[in-house]
Amino acid sequence: MNDNFEESLHRASQHLEAMGELPDADAVGTAGSEACGDMLRMWVKFREENGRRVVDKATFQAFGCQTAIAVASTAVRMIQGKSPEEALALTSNDLTAPLGPLPPMKIHCAQLVEQALHGALGASTPAANSPPAGTNLSESLAPAAPRKIRFLQPGE
Repeated sequence: MNDNFEESLHRASQHLEAMGELPDADAVGTAGSEACGDMLRMWVKFREENGRRVVDKATFQAFGCQTAIAVASTAVRMIQGKSPEEALALTSNDLTAPLGPLPPMKIHCAQLVEQALHGALGASTPAANSPPAGTNLSESLAPAAPRKIRFLQPGE
């Protein structure tokens, strides 16, 4: 990886004020990659602004590499103030643009974040995507817990 990319990852990874659960979230999305073991959950809270629903706050919890964490950190900042439709229109390329081009072996990190975002914002009924109250990401991945994870297939 080049030095500029490493610097971008480091900067994005330092802004982790949006890391952790958002207890009063309106929607939750979870995604995982069996190939690399990365898992990501994203929480979203909405507000009304000028007669339209927009993202007020978003947070995330990740089990993954620095790239996945940096992309998630960047994404939650990017979607603030956007309507669900505007946020859903963001591609994995849009979500990584502030970081610079990802190395080919890290593209799945951006796709993971995009999948979690779509899980949260694309759910017709947000409660259907929500984990049981008090369940954190590691608890929901435990064998006894019902899985609500869509594993990415190679090439997705």
